[in-house]
Amino acid sequence: MELLSLSAVELGTAIKEGRATAVEAMEAVFGRIEEAEGDLHCYITIEKEKALEKAKEVQGRIQAGELTGPLAGVPVAIKDNLCTEGMRTTCASRMLHNFVPTYTADAVRNLEQAGAVIIGKTNMDEFAMGSTTETSAYGVTCNPHDTEHVPGGSSGGSAAAVAAGECFFALGSDTGGSIRQPASHCGVVGLKPTYGTVSRFGLVAYGSSLDQIGPLCKSVEDCATVLEIIARDPEADREASHNKGIRRDSTYLGRADMDFTSALKKDVEGIRIGIPRDYFGEGLDSQVREKVEAAAKLLQENGAVVERFDLDLVEYAIPTYYTIAAAEASSNLERFDGIKYGYRAKGPEELHQMYKKTRSQGFGPEVKRRIMLGSFVLSSGYYDAYYLKALRVKAMIKKAFDQAFARYDCILGPVAPTTAPRLGESLGDPLKMYLADIYTISVNLAGLPAISVPCGVDKKGLPIGLQLMGDCFGEKKILQVAYTYEKLRDGMGK
Repeated sequence: MELLSLSAVELGTAIKEGRATAVEAMEAVFGRIEEAEGDLHCYITIEKEKALEKAKEVQGRIQAGELTGPLAGVPVAIKDNLCTEGMRTTCASRMLHNFVPTYTADAVRNLEQAGAVIIGKTNMDEFAMGSTTETSAYGVTCNPHDTEHVPGGSSGGSAAAVAAGECFFALGSDTGGSIRQPASHCGVVGLKPTYGTVSRFGLVAYGSSLDQIGPLCKSVEDCATVLEIIARDPEADREASHNKGIRRDSTYLGRADMDFTSALKKDVEGIRIGIPRDYFGEGLDSQVREKVEAAAKLLQENGAVVERFDLDLVEYAIPTYYTIAAAEASSNLERFDGIKYGYRAKGPEELHQMYKKTRSQGFGPEVKRRIMLGSFVLSSGYYDAYYLKALRVKAMIKKAFDQAFARYDCILGPVAPTTAPRLGESLGDPLKMYLADIYTISVNLAGLPAISVPCGVDKKGLPIGLQLMGDCFGEKKILQVAYTYEKLRDGMGK
């Protein structure tokens, strides 16, 4: 049995049935990492001995009947902006080059309690600011399908690791498409849940009203299974204490309807799917258009009701998103000052000079650009003209989606306007990089769930992703449609 060819759920089943062990799975992963990591650079931190020791411990607990979940013993990669106790968390920034957290993010802790075993921390755009994983202070990650191309971002390391077989699944974070876009570029499945479904405690914040943790996987089934685990109430298993019942993430909802795997059925009969005309206009690559429209046709031929409609305000999504995200980033990154932890510049003794030099040296160009933009839109005289106006447009975008979901069960469109660009193409033109998020950021502004599923490749062999967007708490509906499409696609040999 070739372990690396298995999905996460298939591997978990094989371990449970005794056909494989957690140690064998981890050894297979490290064999693949040794083979491919030199070319791809998916990871920032790997702790091999600790991972193998943990796999051995988990295997013992599985054999003792203590761990019976679907992902027990399965190796997982974690994006390097999710805190891990005792393991370095850098956010791909020089600013946090030596930061070792004393606590673990809730989503990661839920996976550990379910028996998943951490391999290491994956590369990303610095502080999740970027769409190509080229702004990392630790070097670029390459696309496994063609190493001259980017893997997308900011969760590019996680997506590339899944695609390359350097893990069985991974966690990422999505502020404006940072799970779905790299999933599309690397040919894997990426799910961004409804805002508040997964606790953000332990996620180093970029845009607090937009960030959401989600899985990157080999299959839709894996995504649904991982989401069930990471969305669990992080307080449910805590012993009674003075903190019992207090949410460490005030935006976590603690939903009751989290049996996401129950939606995995091959059936789209009567499901109403809307296709925004605005998503198929100028700027969309013809090959991407062809594959996405072919996917819609396949769903229609199997019983879905597919209609085109106008989704207003799409043209305002990018300026709205970058105004709000930059403003929140300016506030969130204020804490990195060289005093409490992380990088501190040498030389200056005067406090303000130390702040200035530390932040100048510790942050990369893209992070500085967004901090400056955020500080500008929050400044006196510009707050009303930019930030408040962006918040109003955000509410209007949410209203436009509400009106659409009154008519449709889900919305279908592309993930990105093109396949993965070549390395270096985007960094010289930040605006071009920002425009690459045009189809993904509206979902974050509205707090909605969305999934990217592979739907083909272009003439160069680079993957293309199909995006399915749902209403608030509509994960089950998009998972059902995505699962059905995946089975229909595989049945056609695509």
